[in-house]
Amino acid sequence: MFVSTHLISEFEGLIDRFTVLDQGKAVLTTDADEARSKFRRFRAEFAGEAPPESEFPSAKSVRCQGRTLELIVNGDGDAILAGLRNRQPVQLVSESLTLEEIFLHSVH
Repeated sequence: MFVSTHLISEFEGLIDRFTVLDQGKAVLTTDADEARSKFRRFRAEFAGEAPPESEFPSAKSVRCQGRTLELIVNGDGDAILAGLRNRQPVQLVSESLTLEEIFLHSVH
């Protein structure tokens, strides 16, 4: 079945495979479970200063606020997670992105 929608959250649990289109071109076609395992958000809080954003060039997005660093990755998550752990964060959270977040990070 083919469904075209901007209300991705309503189909989150029903989608097995999807294609993201940007200006009429397919930019990503993948299984939903595979996408959730590859597209991840890491949030790390450090006792001192957060590591520089430049240490994570393979991340799709890096945001630093004080001692907290947030990374969005598409693959290479294990290596980035190991790099964060080597910096000994006070807290480290890893989570899958929603399909809507995956869409947003695929087209920008």
